[in-house]
Amino acid sequence: MDKDRIEGAAEQAKGLAKEVAGKVTGDAKLEAEGKAQKAGGKVQNAAGGVKDALKGE
Repeated sequence: MDKDRIEGAAEQAKGLAKEVAGKVTGDAKLEAEGKAQKAGGKVQNAAGGVKDALKGE
């Protein structure tokens, strides 16, 4: 498994936590940050998936 997949999954989890915290506290900026971080994690995870596919894993 490519390290990008692991790091991407971690970024998604952090982003989700920020997004939920932003919703709970009513902090729109924190919520938006969380959504952006979550999206970045998805992209990184997908890139790791492509690398895995190219390696034949």
